[in-house]
Amino acid sequence: MAETSIEWTDATWNPVAGCTILTAGCTNCYAMRMAARLEAMGQEKYHGLTRKSGGRAKWTGKITLDWKALDIPAKWSRPRLVFVNSMSDLFHADVPVDFIAAVWRTMEATPRHTYQILTKRPDRMAEILPGKHFKVLPNVWLGASVEDGRVLHRLDELRSVPAAIRFASFEPLIGSVKGTDLKDIHWAIVGGESGPEARMMDPGWVHEIEEMCRSHGTAFFFKQWGGRNKKAAGRELNGRTYDEMPGVAQISC
Repeated sequence: MAETSIEWTDATWNPVAGCTILTAGCTNCYAMRMAARLEAMGQEKYHGLTRKSGGRAKWTGKITLDWKALDIPAKWSRPRLVFVNSMSDLFHADVPVDFIAAVWRTMEATPRHTYQILTKRPDRMAEILPGKHFKVLPNVWLGASVEDGRVLHRLDELRSVPAAIRFASFEPLIGSVKGTDLKDIHWAIVGGESGPEARMMDPGWVHEIEEMCRSHGTAFFFKQWGGRNKKAAGRELNGRTYDEMPGVAQISC
């Protein structure tokens, strides 16, 4: 576990590390850079997860399952919002179903925490959930990452999964998603890409999402403008910050 500067959560928990580049939103993934740094610091968990290509760290496709990390949330007495697998994707094809089930048991056993699971693979999530070993848990939020209009199908796949809260992360937002159907999506996070190779985010794309949130009753969270210096760019929109969070919802099928 690590306390985090991610604006929409309190802590990160990484029972899985490593991933594979899937679509355009993965190109400059911060987790690849972070995994390379952690390996250089001698953390065995991140050994071999990245390689250098064109002077940058890229995923090798290796996945590490950290069984010891499954015990960590039980040690936290204070309730937390927990981002699950900021350094991977729980529904990556190489993460076994039995390991996902073990993660589920941990979350069920620690209802004081609220877990936020974000995936670029909601199709696999929909295949697995719900199932024999996967109750719909009121403290587990399920989300899909959508970077542009080419992957809007991920929201349809997300909607097919029963969940207490469903959310969309439009980060890095690298294209318009105008006309997105936010029905049964309770929360939308919007953010520009950050880092040395950050791609531009058009303010018009952000305003489109805010308007769609208002029409669908979806909570709107504006995370950042991004860029090479995200702190300098800030996170104000329309002269203010937007830190809306979803309310406690009934299980939505």
